[in-house]
Amino acid sequence: MSATAASPSHPTPPPASTSSPQTTAHRRLALAVLAAGMLMNILDGSIVTVSMPAIQSDLGFSPAGLSWVVNAYLIAFGSLLLLAGRLGDLLGRKQVLVAGLTVFTLASAVAGTAQTPTMLVAARFAQGVGGAMTAAVSLGILVTLFTRPRERASAIAVFSFTGAAGASIGQVLGGVLTDLLSWHWIFWINLPIGLAAVALAARVLPGERGLGLRAGADVAGALLVTAGLTVGIYAVVTIERHGAGSPTTLALGTLAIVLLAAFVRRQATATTPLMPLRILGSRAVSGANLVQVLMVAACFAFQILVAQYLQRVVEYGAAATGLAMLPAAVVIGAVSLGVSARLNARFGERAVLLTGLVLLFGVLGLLTRVPVHPNYLTDLLPVMLLAAGFGLALPALTSLGMSGASEDDAGLASGLFNTTQQIGMALGVAVLSTLAAARTAGLRDTGAHESVALTGGYHLAFAVGAGLLVAAFAVAFTVLRTRAPEAPRAEPASE
Repeated sequence: MSATAASPSHPTPPPASTSSPQTTAHRRLALAVLAAGMLMNILDGSIVTVSMPAIQSDLGFSPAGLSWVVNAYLIAFGSLLLLAGRLGDLLGRKQVLVAGLTVFTLASAVAGTAQTPTMLVAARFAQGVGGAMTAAVSLGILVTLFTRPRERASAIAVFSFTGAAGASIGQVLGGVLTDLLSWHWIFWINLPIGLAAVALAARVLPGERGLGLRAGADVAGALLVTAGLTVGIYAVVTIERHGAGSPTTLALGTLAIVLLAAFVRRQATATTPLMPLRILGSRAVSGANLVQVLMVAACFAFQILVAQYLQRVVEYGAAATGLAMLPAAVVIGAVSLGVSARLNARFGERAVLLTGLVLLFGVLGLLTRVPVHPNYLTDLLPVMLLAAGFGLALPALTSLGMSGASEDDAGLASGLFNTTQQIGMALGVAVLSTLAAARTAGLRDTGAHESVALTGGYHLAFAVGAGLLVAAFAVAFTVLRTRAPEAPRAEPASE
């Protein structure tokens, strides 16, 4: 069944807009607010990676406890996205986004002043809650603001650039702030961004009454999916510590499957389901979300493991690591903002997505051969330049992922798309890191030098990531359909 089909027995009108940006300038400011929210989320995820040693040293984290600086955010963010997206449809997306920005900004202030591991982990969990509320509704607002295909493609390109390039920029910024000031500033940098975004959001975002809680307040479904995703993501992140076959991991995984199966059954029978299963009937929505899980899991190998390789093997400092990865951010930004929208309009999102996946396969393919003592210009710079594939793939994938959703389900589709992104990240964190660590330990046991053992572990992770990209390409090629390129049309001179 098409995702755009309305329920025959319970038709619901689209959210009523109480105010709407009427000019191009207003809509651009609204896009800036959405991009700022995305920027904070992405920065917060990547900026921490190069600051972990400083945080561990200052607050006295144990090696196992340190992972919760990342995991606390990941669990809260990933498990609440779907619920937050549906609440945006019911209560009004603007209200949910402003609340999320506020929670995230306040939690960032607390994280920056943390004096104990417990205080920092709690603040990171709160950041994840605020981040989920912000991210879940952002795409839903974007697609209702920009309705013409060409302008929507351009807006999605800006939004995707913020996410794609923001990850690399975060690593540069995190290294510089940690080296020049302290790790506290990696959280305090969110305060001016958050305050400005909240102030602008109140003025420029379209207000909506929403459908109302009675139109879809599936409390039982909300509890099941939130519990299932929380347990599932927790099970994935415990693989790194306990192993995939441990009783703890298996018990958590089984419980997550039971909870999510109960959620699906509930959605098939509930009068007002939290996630109407019709949305998965769209090949574009379901296919794009599956491709995203595979692609994001693979690209984790680039974002995180390359940073670890540069620090642990090549012995770069935090700032030098960020600067070494800066060319990737530059090319991703140039492609996302400069050409992706035009290519999508000219050739269709599917063709552009497939091209981007091929380039990303080249990235991980080259990384499987990276040496212990690399020459940056010949061994690493080509890798950074091929990362332009992410600037092609993500905007195209985002357009496909939102294309099958009706206006009523835009918030839900946005939450679903962001949820699968977090699932991909969690899988990448757990599986690729575990494989790299196991391979490193095996090589170390055979007497290999530490740098050789580490590099061998990273090689295996990069090879598995390349395999995930092959699977993503196969799904995109067989499931996603080619959409006709947009025909040229006259645009009004002014609005």
